[in-house]
Amino acid sequence: MKNWATIASTGTYDADIPLPQPQRNVHPATPTTGREPHIDSLKVIASQLIVLHHFAAYGPLADALEGVTPRLASWFYDYARMAVQVFLVLGGFLAARSLAPNSAARLITPIRIVLQRFLRLVPPFLAALVLAIVSSQLARYWLPANFIPDAPTWGEFLAHAFLLHGVLDVDSLSAGVWYVAIDFQLFSLMAAMLWLGRGWAKTVVVGLMLVSLFYFNRNADFDDWAVYFFGAYGLGAVAYWGARSSRAVWFLLLFAGAVLAALVVDFRGRIVIALFTALILGLAQWCQTQLGKTHLPSPFSSLLATLGGSSYALFLLHFSVLMLGNALFEKLDSPTASVTIATFLACWLVSLWLAILFARWVERPLSRLGRSG
Repeated sequence: MKNWATIASTGTYDADIPLPQPQRNVHPATPTTGREPHIDSLKVIASQLIVLHHFAAYGPLADALEGVTPRLASWFYDYARMAVQVFLVLGGFLAARSLAPNSAARLITPIRIVLQRFLRLVPPFLAALVLAIVSSQLARYWLPANFIPDAPTWGEFLAHAFLLHGVLDVDSLSAGVWYVAIDFQLFSLMAAMLWLGRGWAKTVVVGLMLVSLFYFNRNADFDDWAVYFFGAYGLGAVAYWGARSSRAVWFLLLFAGAVLAALVVDFRGRIVIALFTALILGLAQWCQTQLGKTHLPSPFSSLLATLGGSSYALFLLHFSVLMLGNALFEKLDSPTASVTIATFLACWLVSLWLAILFARWVERPLSRLGRSG
């Protein structure tokens, strides 16, 4: 199921799961609890684009949409996938803020932190995976299409459960599940580098970020490993540290210049998205540090919080809706353009609704497993 030609340049998609928060030595202007509208906004925009990309990429509904609105469908397919870069950068930003708020790691033991991350990511992931397996078997009764995965063996299921499906070259059981494994790899790699680097943590992270941008990210042979994506992930960390430095503007300009140099060597649209996301986060962090946190007017911020807080659930669930929606659409007799658009919108809205319910009743209770100890 993993089709890198379709999803590689999207690169996150970071799960909306809270990272362990530092308990002391945190800048007073840096929020460690509650929702942040600018982060929720980025999550909402990116998650919707990724869902629209997948709905425009798979099945008869995608083919019909291309016939009705070819330009819009092509844009969703070709460009909306790049939104995953937003989550990669967000992941690095939040990891840096949580694990090393002053650029020096405050990890008692990285093994414990990594295990907590695993327990926060995987139980909701497995719950959604079971739903995807059931949905795929139901969808196959009406639509025996190649994009619908076959029933997995126990070995394939366990490979997913331990987030090894990518490195073991096991066919994915749902669209985009490769990213959950990559997110865990990136977080684990960041925790290890911060712990080993100690006082040199910032230098170690920046160094690997540059190596990734100039080498690993240009070689698709590494796309099952964290080093391929660490250029974008590291940009998020550097954006956080740079914005809190005494020379924030110069620091942010310096790392932007390094990214531009990497783009001159090998232009990649996904890295452009990562750079702009990092600059937005860096600017927002600088404003928070200097001016304190500002809030968007309610209820707009409440809507963003709801959608942003369910972005991981949306990522996990939407492919089940996509498969069943395509199966039902296939049974329609010569659907018109209006029926095609209505079905597309209905599948999208059902995905949003299920994600909100899943986030509240499944993801959050299961994610508490990672908070024990």
